[in-house]
Amino acid sequence: MNALENKIPPPIVGLLFGLIIWAISSVTEPVSIFNQLQGLVAVAILLVVGFGFAISGSISFRIANTTVNPLKPETASSLVTSGVFKYSRNPMYVGLAIILLAWTVYLAVPLGLLAIVGFMAYLQRFQIVPEERGMLKLFGAEFEVYQSMVRRWL
Repeated sequence: MNALENKIPPPIVGLLFGLIIWAISSVTEPVSIFNQLQGLVAVAILLVVGFGFAISGSISFRIANTTVNPLKPETASSLVTSGVFKYSRNPMYVGLAIILLAWTVYLAVPLGLLAIVGFMAYLQRFQIVPEERGMLKLFGAEFEVYQSMVRRWL
């Protein structure tokens, strides 16, 4: 199973799980708790929050002049703990999960929540854990302190 570690870019993983949610919606009846306007507002809010998390995480990396490439965590030049990284160690992944939630709400497919859990489980096992091993090697005690203070997701 280690063969999958840091191999598939997280946005591609998100797209694949988005396709799974779409496939679920094509074989199940939509179940919306919103009227049309409420649904669109909910989707818009989730998209703003999701993209906000993802983009602010990327901006924090750029400001710190470190790599944004999740497939090569060993190339990180600094440990970013400011901005949105004060609230989540993985804000870009949180953003992708929220975007998948927006897609689930838009398609009105509650079973899509299972795909989001699958997305998060996949990322945790094959992306986040290997990244954290790399960060521990690079930043040692500084990363351990950060891990103890900031949650992995939210």
